[in-house]
Amino acid sequence: MSERQGVQQLTLEEIMGDRFGRYSKYIIQDRALPDIRDGLKPVQRRILFSMNKDGNTFEKAFRKSAKSVGNIMGNYHPHGDSSIYEAMVRMSQDWKLRNPLIEMHGNNGSMDGDPPAAMRYTEARLSELSGELLTDIEKETVNFVWNFDDTEKEPTVLPAKYPNLLVNGSTGISAGYATEIPTHNLAEIIDGTVYLIDHPNASLDKLMEFIPGPDFPTGGILQGKKELKKAYETGKGKVILRSKTAIEPLKAGREQIVITEIPYEVNKAVLVKKMDELRLNRRLEGISEVRDESDRTGLRIVVELKKEVDAEGILNYLFKNTDLQINYNFNMVAIHKLRPEQVGLKTVLDAYIDHRKDVIRKRSEFDLKKAKNRQHIVSGLIKALSILDQVIATIRGSKDKKDAKMNLVKEYDFTEEQAEAIVSLQLYRLTNTDITALEKESKELSELIAKLQLILNNEKELLNVMKTELREVKKQYKTPRLTKLEDEIAEITIETAVLIPQEDVMVSITKEGYAKRSSLRSYSASKEDTIEMKETDRLIFSSQLNTHDHLLIVTNKGNMIYRPVHELIDKRWKDVGEHFSLSITSLGMGENIVAVFPYSEISQTKQFVFVTKEGMIKRTQMKEFDVWRTYKSRPTLCIKLKTDTDEIIAADLIEENSHKDVLLVTNMAFGLYYDLDEVPVVGARAAGVKSINLKADDFVVDGLILDRGEDVTITIVTQRGSIKRMKVSELSKLGRAKRGLMVLRELKSNPHRVFSVVKNQDNKMIHIVAENNKVYQVNYKDLPINDRQSNGSFIIDEKQDGSVKEVFTEIIE
Repeated sequence: MSERQGVQQLTLEEIMGDRFGRYSKYIIQDRALPDIRDGLKPVQRRILFSMNKDGNTFEKAFRKSAKSVGNIMGNYHPHGDSSIYEAMVRMSQDWKLRNPLIEMHGNNGSMDGDPPAAMRYTEARLSELSGELLTDIEKETVNFVWNFDDTEKEPTVLPAKYPNLLVNGSTGISAGYATEIPTHNLAEIIDGTVYLIDHPNASLDKLMEFIPGPDFPTGGILQGKKELKKAYETGKGKVILRSKTAIEPLKAGREQIVITEIPYEVNKAVLVKKMDELRLNRRLEGISEVRDESDRTGLRIVVELKKEVDAEGILNYLFKNTDLQINYNFNMVAIHKLRPEQVGLKTVLDAYIDHRKDVIRKRSEFDLKKAKNRQHIVSGLIKALSILDQVIATIRGSKDKKDAKMNLVKEYDFTEEQAEAIVSLQLYRLTNTDITALEKESKELSELIAKLQLILNNEKELLNVMKTELREVKKQYKTPRLTKLEDEIAEITIETAVLIPQEDVMVSITKEGYAKRSSLRSYSASKEDTIEMKETDRLIFSSQLNTHDHLLIVTNKGNMIYRPVHELIDKRWKDVGEHFSLSITSLGMGENIVAVFPYSEISQTKQFVFVTKEGMIKRTQMKEFDVWRTYKSRPTLCIKLKTDTDEIIAADLIEENSHKDVLLVTNMAFGLYYDLDEVPVVGARAAGVKSINLKADDFVVDGLILDRGEDVTITIVTQRGSIKRMKVSELSKLGRAKRGLMVLRELKSNPHRVFSVVKNQDNKMIHIVAENNKVYQVNYKDLPINDRQSNGSFIIDEKQDGSVKEVFTEIIE
């Protein structure tokens, strides 16, 4: 089968690449990005040009928006009417544009994001300032191109009597490019432009004396001079924009936060809703009501506070967690010489000045041509008046108009244009055609021609005209600055005390890492019930704390987890808590909690003692574990474990000069007793020093920190279920890293191995769990004190119950 005529065979890649490339070019050049010269996107330019052409200008009556939209769509912009109307509405919104380009009667939307009324209800006309963008467009100052159906011509750019791109800013998203140019103060921009005309090599610092920063129609406070300079230099940068707020006193010692200006492009209704949700969700205590009191006199949002609440603290929280303060990201992208370009402040102004030079030059050429033509006619009329009778006689003696013109040219040396003007002169004009008036006009035309020729031949003169026109615009339209500029970005610190109500709660943390807090009411109601947890799990910490307290939690794998009590999940006492792995993904399988340390403030004098299974020990200052930024998702290291099999078996928190001793007991029943002072204080990431000289296959079962000279007894439980109580003083003090003395008698067959060591305390009951899950409870006071060589007495039946599976202590009330 032969190929059909004109059918191309192309791959999908070729077609997609080609078509998407063309589409992207169109989106970039002709839809979403503004032109660097007049600061308008094509749809905006078409709206202004069409309305101007239809005479829908500021000094005339308003006209239905639908009529204007229809004309724009029919003549210049072949897209949906809604996209045209939306662009038109935005150009009329004085909270979006610093100097609106369209005036609108009727509902044109609001800061709350309300939609405008349909175009059949609203009326619009160009604002007076729009006229300044369009002035001289009829004088061939800009290039025109055919519209979509080749019936009308439209401008590619407007003459723009002021730098509109910076004054009204722009925001848009195209294919591969986005733009975010803030609004500025017209008077400041003009001052900067005038200075740049006089000093083309002006530095950015100098320009920023005239243009210190954006000026948003919604006011607000902009912070960060350094970041602002970077943005003006490169076209990209981030500054902070915050609301204008004040704290006002109310009756009975209460206060309220009053917001009178919000950041640019923030939806007021959404902001108010978000602030109220913080109150409803109890994320922020201390707010009693949030009200929007805005009316025709201006914006006003009131945040009423409860009694004796820190208003500054609440305000800081609102700045940090709502759009009361935002990051404004500069991304100054505009079409420059038909290409999208990221531009700095100086580039924008230079491009504007070049455009304006071109406009003034073309306008002067147009006016010059017109003036020369008129001067030629005027000189012909003057000559004709001086020989009026002969001229009339010649015309009367001619056959027709064409003959009359020919005779005038032949007999009196008039040019064809002059002859046309003379024969077209109506008779009544002869009554008042005063030669002096014509001579006056001729003189004025000569002066105008000389002036225009000077502008065209002398660049300095041209620049003077530009400066004069800019100053006129400034004089007529200048307004005071609305946005306040501050050099430094204010650091927001939020005190927990401000946000979290003080409340006493019960905290529970299990060995496997389930944590929660419960109200005292829930605890009282169900403290007799057992907490829900896995069979393998058990409670490692339970205590009454305050929501303003904090926890440092040590895991067996050398990690330290930090949690403020108020961030623990709030659940009923008997319910299972929330596992740390939900927020901390880096926890290892089988990583368990060893110890929990509550505190209200980090102590500068306390230090942790960590003992590991494979015979390392270290001391580290508590202050090294002050809150770190990523605490919610990451633990910090509290000891560096040298092998994968090593783990922390004991952790204590002590005062630094408290004269403590350390007692280590190993599985093979070696006990080593020495001064804790022998252990150096090292950093959080250090591995520590050798605590005991272990035999091969031996490991440390526990490390107890004891008060020096304390006459204390310990209970040793062996794997075979034997239990014995002995005095620590049975062991003579040796030095760190020695082998130690035996605390059990070694048997040749089936020797006892130390399973657990417990420091005896009056309020602690010892629980011994056998392999068959049978639990034996022991009060150490019921045990006799044995010597060092004794193996104690059996508490469980080895044959029936099996070996010891677990030993733990429980506090008895």
